[in-house]
Amino acid sequence: MLTARTLAERLEVSERTIYRDIADLIGSGVPIEGESGVGYLMRAGYDLPPLMFTRAEMVAMVAGGRLIRAWGGLAMAQAAEEALVKIRAVLPDRDSRHAENIQVHAMAIGISDDQRRMIDRLEAAVEGRLCLNIIYRDMNNNKSERRIRPLGLWFWGKVWTLIAWCEMRHDFRMFRTDRIEGVTDGPFFRPERDKTLTAFYANQRAQGLPDAGH
Repeated sequence: MLTARTLAERLEVSERTIYRDIADLIGSGVPIEGESGVGYLMRAGYDLPPLMFTRAEMVAMVAGGRLIRAWGGLAMAQAAEEALVKIRAVLPDRDSRHAENIQVHAMAIGISDDQRRMIDRLEAAVEGRLCLNIIYRDMNNNKSERRIRPLGLWFWGKVWTLIAWCEMRHDFRMFRTDRIEGVTDGPFFRPERDKTLTAFYANQRAQGLPDAGH
């Protein structure tokens, strides 16, 4: 029987991650026995099939994880690191060694921890359908206060933008995350057909390239 602490040390993740993943495995039908504070074991006769990826797939996964680790939010970066560890842990030995030796890297230059925390907060608002009140500084250094419905995040290479429905402009806008100078939570919102990310994409297909938030 293995404790969550032992598993966390072996996989180099947090105990909280182990508890969450054990619960997910049990929920999917994997015969794991035990409980928090005691330990876990898997009944004999059950094996998880090894993950099999092509070389190109492994390069894509490792490069994507390293990119988010370098340029994503703080929570995103931690999740990317844990995902890479988990992938290597379940790969056959030869593939695991190959994944560790992939020489594709991303260097984080010019992104601060404050910007990373902002990315995390915006992503959580997108996921939770939470309106935000923001103070935004545009390319001409003009400030405005907006109430927005955050819909999605785009990464342009060093620059993140938030796609949102702007209640002030009654239209879609894209806001550079590094120009958002203040954020407070607003009310939750319900999706409306003409104010969704799908509607935004349809609008952009009709009009061409998206405009920056202003």
